[in-house]
Order: sequence, then structure tokens, then C-alpha cells
Amino acid sequence: MRLFALNASRDFGERVATALGRALDAHEEREFEDGEHKSRPLVGVRGEDVYVVQGLHGDAAASGDDKLVRLLFFCAALRDHGAARVTALVPYLAYGRKERQTKPFDPVSTRYLAQLVEAVGIDALVTLETHSVTALQNAFRIPTVHLDAAVLFAARAQALAAEGPLVVVSPDPGGIKRAQLFAELIQRRSGQPVGLAFIEKRRSAGRVSGSLLAGEVRGATALLIDDLIATGGTLRRAAATLIEGGARRVLAFAAHGLFATGAEQMLLDPALAAIVVADTVPPPPALPEAARARVAYEPAAPLFARAVECLHGGAATTELTVLG
Repeated sequence: MRLFALNASRDFGERVATALGRALDAHEEREFEDGEHKSRPLVGVRGEDVYVVQGLHGDAAASGDDKLVRLLFFCAALRDHGAARVTALVPYLAYGRKERQTKPFDPVSTRYLAQLVEAVGIDALVTLETHSVTALQNAFRIPTVHLDAAVLFAARAQALAAEGPLVVVSPDPGGIKRAQLFAELIQRRSGQPVGLAFIEKRRSAGRVSGSLLAGEVRGATALLIDDLIATGGTLRRAAATLIEGGARRVLAFAAHGLFATGAEQMLLDPALAAIVVADTVPPPPALPEAARARVAYEPAAPLFARAVECLHGGAATTELTVLG
């Protein structure tokens, strides 16, 4: 087995390697003066089962598009040099939000991403908490492993269940299934009943509206669950609605903390008692320290390491979605 992490995701890759009890394999990435680049493995990969770590979040150093191209080119080079199987380990998978057409002439970006990944010979893809599991599985023809972020948050949520009634809340109707599965996991682990609610949300021309709360939250601790936080506007609106609905306190859980410009307003909002994310995306350097201090990070690398162990051992991909 070989395990590589491209430079943009080296920190996360090292954590995966540590969880596997091994070191990352050596590779080279070279920048050219005009912005082009090349990358290559520095160890033989012929006949090997190869895993490559690369997150696709944009940051000050590189866009998500640039990171995608680097992943594609590196994996293509691995196939050129005889790798038996190439699996992409993608902590944050971009382009999950546009998985269907909602307006005339809309793209289906998730499907286009899948076509690019398949075209370079990547055999399987492992990622954490995409926008839509159904869209992921329908877009890709290669095996995909969708790791559930709920297992990373379950211990914190289970502890809260001992303090009083809990309600898991989706900040929009599209996330109801994610919220339902999180509530069922907490209930199963704690032995306590867990409620379920969701908040109306409509988006048109970049404007978000809707604040109707469906479900009872009065006197309960409300756990907002989402796949990612960009500016945090959706979670701010949801938290305000929950407080108005009588929730005792509100905590936010999300797999990916992108924390784009403007997110500090959400992070500092007193309506949110805590914000918990996985460590798939490092905090932006420009994020104020006061906002950064409000975020708790749960380690996701052990979950990816477990997926690698199962895949390398020959487990079927359908067995891996319940890791943790």
C-alpha cells in the first residue's frame, strides 16, 4: 500500500498516516513561473494499492479548482506508472451544492466533477459528509464511500442528552434526513428520546428567506446539524428562530467549517452556545481570534484511516458508510 498527501492537504494527510501507524510516501510538487505545475511520486507504485489525500476547499494559497486539477494530474500519473488501484481521500469535496438543475440552463456540477475524476482513472473516492449522499452516489460510476460526520459529534451530543431534552434541527428542509439520522444515533447511544425539527428556507437569486419552524423546541437544547458552514447566515437565522421558539440553548454542528468572509458574525453570535466542526478544513488565517476561539474541532483523520484499512482489506464500499 502507498499513501500520499498533496502539499495543500499535507497536515490532514499526516494525521491520517499517524492513525494508520505509518509515514506518508514521498512525492514532488514543482511550480513553474507561469503558474503551471507538475507532481510525481518519488517511490514506485507499480502494482500498488494507492491512496491520495487532497481536500478541495479554496483558501488564500489556492482555489478549490486548482486543488482539483492537482489531484487529477497526480492520480493520472500514478495510473501511468502502473498503480493497481488509486483511491482519492477527499476530506472536503467541492461542487456538492449544485447537484441538480433548479433554474433554466443550470449546470449539474456534481456530475461534471464525477466525470473528471473517472476520466483520469481514479478507482474509488472517499469523502466526509457531502451535501447530498444520493447525488454523490448517482453522479459517480466508480465506488464512493460517504463517511458520516454524525459519528464524530455523537459523544458531545450524548453528553448533552443527560442534561435535559434534546431536539436535532435541520436549518433547511433539504437536510431533514441528515438530522433524522443524527437524532437516531444520539437516541441509540444515550437511551434518551430525541426530538426532530426543521426550519423553512428558500433561496432565490442569492437571497435567503423563510423562518417557519416545524417541530417543538420549547425548553430543549437544540442541535443544529448541517454539512458545511460558509458565511454562517443560514445557521444565524436558524438559531434566532429557535430562540424565538423557546429553545433553552442552541448548538451548531457541521462537517466542514469553510468560514468564508462574514462568518465571524455567526461565530460571535450569542444565540449560538457552541459551534462544532470536523477538522477537514483548517481555519482561515484571517479569522479573528475571538471568532476562532468559539469553534471546537473534532478529528476526522481516524475515520479516513479506518476507511483505508477496510478498503485495503477488501471490504465492500457499502460496509464502510457506517464506520464509527
